[in-house]
Amino acid sequence: MQSLALFDFSKKINYKNELLAGFTVAMTMIPESLSFAILAGLSPLTGLYAAFMMGLVTAVFGGRPGMVSGGAGATIVVLIALIKSHGIEYLFATVILAGILQLLVGVFKLGKFVRLIPQPVMYGFLNGLAVIIFMAQVEQFKIVDASGVVSWLYGSSLYIMLGLTALTIAIVYFFPKITKVVPASLVAILIVFGIVLGFGINTKTVADIANISGGLPSFHIPKLPFSLETLQIIFPYALIMAGVGLIESLLTLSMVDEITNSKGSANKESVAQGLANITNGFFGGMGGCAMVAQTLVNLNAGSRARLSGIIASITILIIILVGAPFIEKIPMAALVGVMMMVAISTFQWVSIRIVNKMPKSDIFVGITVALITIVLHNLALAVLVGVIIAALVFAWDNAKRIRARKHIDEKGVKHYEIFGPLFFGSVTAFTDKFDPANDPAEVIIDFKESRIVDMSAIDALDKLSKKYSQLNKKLYLKHLSEDCRKMLKNAEAVIEVNIQDDPTYKVMPEK
Repeated sequence: MQSLALFDFSKKINYKNELLAGFTVAMTMIPESLSFAILAGLSPLTGLYAAFMMGLVTAVFGGRPGMVSGGAGATIVVLIALIKSHGIEYLFATVILAGILQLLVGVFKLGKFVRLIPQPVMYGFLNGLAVIIFMAQVEQFKIVDASGVVSWLYGSSLYIMLGLTALTIAIVYFFPKITKVVPASLVAILIVFGIVLGFGINTKTVADIANISGGLPSFHIPKLPFSLETLQIIFPYALIMAGVGLIESLLTLSMVDEITNSKGSANKESVAQGLANITNGFFGGMGGCAMVAQTLVNLNAGSRARLSGIIASITILIIILVGAPFIEKIPMAALVGVMMMVAISTFQWVSIRIVNKMPKSDIFVGITVALITIVLHNLALAVLVGVIIAALVFAWDNAKRIRARKHIDEKGVKHYEIFGPLFFGSVTAFTDKFDPANDPAEVIIDFKESRIVDMSAIDALDKLSKKYSQLNKKLYLKHLSEDCRKMLKNAEAVIEVNIQDDPTYKVMPEK
C-alpha cells in the first residue's frame, strides 16, 4: 500500500500548490519531449506519450514524491543509432527490455548502491546537466525554413525572442519576492502568452516545433522477430538505456532528498522506472527517466507530494486529445526563459565557492564528470568515469597510509601492529616493513587495526609466510576477522584468531 501514499490523508497535502505545480511542469515537459523525439527521428506523439506514461506511472508507484519523470533526452539519445539502423519497432522492444532490467534492479534491492557516488561526481553531474539544459534552450533561437535549412533568428524576430525570454527570466526571478502563492514559472508563461496574444506579436511558438494533437495511446506488441539474433541487437542498447535512466533517476532522487530533507526509496523508484518503461514499450512511447529540470520546477512551485506529477501527466494527455490548438500558441520564449532559470538553479554554485577548499583530486573528478556530460551527453558514462577516478584516488590515498608499529616483548617475540587496510594498493609498502632475515624466531602480525581486503593481500601474506618458513621461523597472524580467516584458509601461515574486536563491513540494507 506504500505506492498509494498519495491517498494517505494523514499527510497534509497543499492541493493548490500541487495543482499549479502540475500545470507548470506539464508546460515545461512538452517542448523537451517534442524536441528529443524529433531529434531521434520519431513522431512528436511518441515523445508526448512517453511524457504522459512515464510521469503517471512513476508518480503513483515511485519512491520519491515530488520527483518528475518523462520522455527524457538522456535515455533517447543512446537509442538514436538503433532507431536509424533498425527502426521504431526495435526501439519499443529495447524500451521494454530496459524496463525489465530496471525492474530487476529494484526487486533485488540494488538501487542502494547509488550511495557509492561521491559528492564531487554529483557536483560534476549537475553542473554538466545545467550547461546541457541551458544550451538546449539556445537551440530554440534557431528556425527551420520551408526547405529544411536551419538558421539562427535575426533582425526583429531575434530581438522579440530575446526580449520575451528576458521578460520571462525577470518574472521568474522577481515574482517570488512578491508572493509565493502561485508558481513564478506558471505566472511568467501566462503573462508572456497574454502579451503575445494581446499585441499580436509574431514570434516562435510551440506550433513551430510540431503538431501535438492525437488520440489515446494504444496497446501494441513490437513487430519484430522474437529470436536470439533480435536479443543480441537490442540487449546492449537496453542495458545502456537502463543504466542511464537509473543513474539519472537515482541521482535526481538523492538531489530531492537533500532539497526536501526527507528520504526516498531508491529500490522502489527503480521498480517504478521499470514499470513505466515497460508500459512505454507496449503503448508507443519512447521511454524515459527522471527529469532533473522539471523536478526542480516542480519543487520550486511548492510541490511535495505525488499529486502534481499525476496532474502534469493528465494535463499532457488532455492537451494531446483536445488542448493542442491552445498550447501550440504558447510562445517558445516563455518556455525557454523558464528552462534557462532552471539551468541556473541546477548549477551547483557552491562548488565554485568552495573550489579552493576542495582536494585537487575532487576538483579533477568534478570537472571531468561535467565535461563528459556536456560533450558526450552520456550521463551514465560521466558518472561511471567519475566513480572510477574517485575510487582510484581513494585506493591510492589508502595505499600510502598503511603503517606498522614494531616492538619485541619479554619473550623475544617481535610484534608488527598493522594500521590501515591491506589491499592491492598497499601490499608493496606492507611487505617492505618486514625484515625476515634479522627478525627473531617468532613473529606476530597484529591486524587489530587493519583488515585483509583482497586476493593481492592474501598473496602478499602467503609470500611473506614462506620467507619466514624458509628461514625456519614462525609467523603468526593475530586478530583476524572471520571473513579474513575464510579468505586465508589455504595460506601456509599459522593463524592465531581473535575476532571479537574486528568489525565486519557490509552495505546497509535498504528499508
